Amino acid sequence: MSSAPVGLFDSGVGGLSVLREIEVALPAERVYYVADSAHAPWGDKPPEFVRERGLKIAKFLIGQGVKAIVIGSNTGTAGSAEALRSTLAIPVVGIEPGIKPAVSATRSRIIGAIVPAAVGGSDRLASLLDRFGTDVQVIVQPVPGVVEHIEAADLDGPELRRMVEGYIRPMLDAGADTIVLGSTHYVFLKSLLTELAGREVTLIETGAAVARQLGHVLDERGLRADGSAGGERFWTSGDPVTSSRVISRLLGREVEVEKLPDL
Repeated sequence: MSSAPVGLFDSGVGGLSVLREIEVALPAERVYYVADSAHAPWGDKPPEFVRERGLKIAKFLIGQGVKAIVIGSNTGTAGSAEALRSTLAIPVVGIEPGIKPAVSATRSRIIGAIVPAAVGGSDRLASLLDRFGTDVQVIVQPVPGVVEHIEAADLDGPELRRMVEGYIRPMLDAGADTIVLGSTHYVFLKSLLTELAGREVTLIETGAAVARQLGHVLDERGLRADGSAGGERFWTSGDPVTSSRVISRLLGREVEVEKLPDL
């Protein structure tokens, strides 16, 4: 099983930011990536829908022989991690907003968090705030409309700039010196966020932590790849031509994306 691939999925292209971290931390691992682009974004979908899609995609990846599942989505983790862990025989690694590291990083004790709507109202975020956010002010801001731009590989267009500026300006005016990126999609906006917020504002992402956790899980089970091959394979529930173009642009290299069978 150590030579088997790792499965990684997201509503669309946000999980590519996690893929990059896995390829840095675990270069010997092959990764099979599924983008549920026909249903992106998940942030405005009911939890039941996200759970159902997570289960279907995970079972597809298991059919492809993966040894572990990584949910490369904050919304996907909030909506499907519990169901996957109670259903699947292989390990499941999720992701959650970086409230804990943000509390360690802030100097002003005021933190902003940009999140999908489904994460903003989730029990998982509420638990994180209860555990780690009691002595700081956390301004949680859902950011509808942003993911659609990233799904189109628009990372700095004028409409997106106005939208992001409108979302983060109130938290900056309130004194936030740290912003939690509560979706793996938002990692692709780091350059824009730094330009708008200033370099003195710390941006918190958690993809590297997910890659480290995946390494620990694989080691515990004797599943870490011991070669140096690596490699990847991509599927999308959307249009493969569009997804190939977008994913190639976001990764900075040419990739070919296959059509996901109807699930």
